[in-house]
Amino acid sequence: MDDWVIWLIAAAIFGVGEIATGSFFLAPFAGGALIAAVLAALGAGAVVTWAVFVAVSVVLLLALRPVARAHLKQPARLRTGTAALVGRSGTVVERVALDRGCVRIDGDVWTARPYDDDQVYEAGTRVQVIEIRGATALISD
Repeated sequence: MDDWVIWLIAAAIFGVGEIATGSFFLAPFAGGALIAAVLAALGAGAVVTWAVFVAVSVVLLLALRPVARAHLKQPARLRTGTAALVGRSGTVVERVALDRGCVRIDGDVWTARPYDDDQVYEAGTRVQVIEIRGATALISD
């Protein structure tokens, strides 16, 4: 088997390992193996391909790992759509009982029903959105 094929297999193994772990530790080695595969295909010797593999892997590891670690420490993305309403407060506009009612959340009026079926909320009551099902807010106090 040619050396470039072995380097390509090594790059694939490092790549699959990176996908499985998601730690951004094996990706630089996959990059180094890819460069070594190209050099081996062009006829470079074993010493050159190994030296390039080590050098490229170390450079990629030192350059890209801090960026990846900083990215992992960023806060979670902001929720959008109806998911952004969960946990927000609202005011009951129309009596909310098992047969529904209305609540104002962030200036918008939503149909609502109690999260606990036996609860009743009168107009003017401050409530919290527990869940959104379709176009209905499930609320609790």
